[in-house]
Amino acid sequence: MAFPIPSGPVRGALKAAGLALGLWLGASLAAAPALAQGQAPLTPEQRKAVTDLVRETILKNPEIIQDALVELERRNTVAQAEAQRGAVASEKARITNPATSIVIGNPDGDVTLVEFMDYNCGFCKRAMQDVTALTKADPKLKVVLKDFPILGPDSVEASRVAIAVKNQLQGQKYFDFHNKLMSAKGRVNGAKALEIAKESGADVERARKEMDAAATKASIEDTVALGDRLGLTGTPAFIIGDEIVFGAVGEAALKQKIESVRKCGKTDCSG
Repeated sequence: MAFPIPSGPVRGALKAAGLALGLWLGASLAAAPALAQGQAPLTPEQRKAVTDLVRETILKNPEIIQDALVELERRNTVAQAEAQRGAVASEKARITNPATSIVIGNPDGDVTLVEFMDYNCGFCKRAMQDVTALTKADPKLKVVLKDFPILGPDSVEASRVAIAVKNQLQGQKYFDFHNKLMSAKGRVNGAKALEIAKESGADVERARKEMDAAATKASIEDTVALGDRLGLTGTPAFIIGDEIVFGAVGEAALKQKIESVRKCGKTDCSG
């Protein structure tokens, strides 16, 4: 009887399960002599008997592998979250650095919401509405926008214009420019960003010069390096308190975390 060849993800899961099982079995066999102090190491025949017993147990109870993979994924998720919290704590100054960020809302707010975004990211366009609503509804909220152009050269060009324009447009005027740029149809590049900058009242010739300045390029490079340090793999990515929130999770979810930080200093007050 022929069996279908497992798909890529299934083969990967089986390979991981086999590797985990092999490592566990090897460790079990290696540790066996220590379980019975004073006894000699297992003979080859005894080792084979243990191997056969484990194999038989797994064949009769294949859910063991699934349970092990679920537990492995849980542990990896917990470890990743802990590592990211540590990175957020150690990079706090860079995360809110005004030289590489745009601050909107209340600059002296009691809670800070940081967003890493890309002007060609569809989910960022969706999240823009959430951030705008939160800023309008919460006078104590400080919002920090960080250009994180990871979707190609067009995104880098748009971010360079946006960073140059921040030297001319301040506060709500910049946020209006940002929203227009984020709402633009199709791919957003440098030319499109300059067009919107002109509509927003910026001096385009000045923006052209400043978008090519060393400080502008260094600002983007610093944010991209910071994103790598924080383990950011996509946009939008929000930082609230010590937690990184990935994706356009919606206004309600962000609001709940903001209120929790305000209440107990963490995004989850139940623990």
